[in-house]
Parts: sequence; structure tokens; C-alpha cells
Amino acid sequence: MKSLFRHLRSDLATHGGDWTRQGFWVLTVYRFGAWRYGIRFTPLRKLASFIYKALFKLVQILTGIELPCEAAIGDRFRIDHFGGIVISGDARFGDDCVIRQGVTVGLRQVTDPRSPVIGDRVDIGAGAKLLGPIRIGNDVAIGANAVVLSDVPSHSIAVGIPARILPKKPNLTAIAS
Repeated sequence: MKSLFRHLRSDLATHGGDWTRQGFWVLTVYRFGAWRYGIRFTPLRKLASFIYKALFKLVQILTGIELPCEAAIGDRFRIDHFGGIVISGDARFGDDCVIRQGVTVGLRQVTDPRSPVIGDRVDIGAGAKLLGPIRIGNDVAIGANAVVLSDVPSHSIAVGIPARILPKKPNLTAIAS
């Protein structure tokens, strides 16, 4: 229970302390769904599973975001803008990731049930599609509407359809200070 509330406090802070943000609602249901697996008393776990499934469907209808509790997401995961977001239950996210509306993270082919593994500090633009058994490195930016079908190394940018991988330019303001 302590871990559940720790995550919820962190998720609320990540969403600017605004409990009305739909991304926070989705993460609350996600965290509850993942937490319920730790309940040892079977009747209580079944009740929690029923509640999770009802809340999952309600949040999916209200927000247009599908984030099953089987997906692995890191700390400070932020959903900026809601709607049209689909994340596979096999997907893995590191810490400090940001996703926006219209993002799909999932399978490339139904016959190959493997999903992307995403590193830390990855910023995924609106409408981007990350498909198949690919690895996205740390400190990566995925451009809006990019279709990523291959691995993206750390400190890169992926843009276009299919995505082209470009090196990130150093942050000149950080170097100057």
C-alpha cells in the first residue's frame, strides 16, 4: 500500500499537482491495477480486479487512453494531452517519459507479440507510432507523427515516416552557463 501511495503522490506532482488532468486519472487506475497483484487474500484480490476492470474501461471511455496495468512504466511518467493513446501491455518505459495525444506503442505484427522497450527521458510527440520489438535509448525525442520501426540510439531524434534517426544537437544554452 505504501508503494501505491508513493507512486500516486509522484504522479500527481508530475502532472503539476492538478488531480483533474486525465493523464493523472489514467495513472491512478494503472497504479491500482498493478498494486492489486500483490493482494494475497484471493477474495479481496478478485474484488480489486473487478474494480480495476470497471475503472479501466471507464477511464478508457472518458479519456481515450488505453494503458493496461501489465505495461511497465517508470517513475514520473507524464501524459500530456489526452486522447487516442494506445499502449500495449508488453511495452516497457523508463523514468521521466512524456507522451502526447494520438501515440501508439505496440505490436508491429499480430504474429510477433513483442512491443517497444523505451529508455529514460524519452519525449514522444503527438501522433507518433512506435511499433514492434524495438529499443529506444535514453534522452531521445520522437517527432510528431513519426513512425518508428527500428532501434533508436540514446541522444537521438527520430522524425518522419518511416523514422529517420538524427543525432541530437548539444544544448548550447546549457553549455554557455
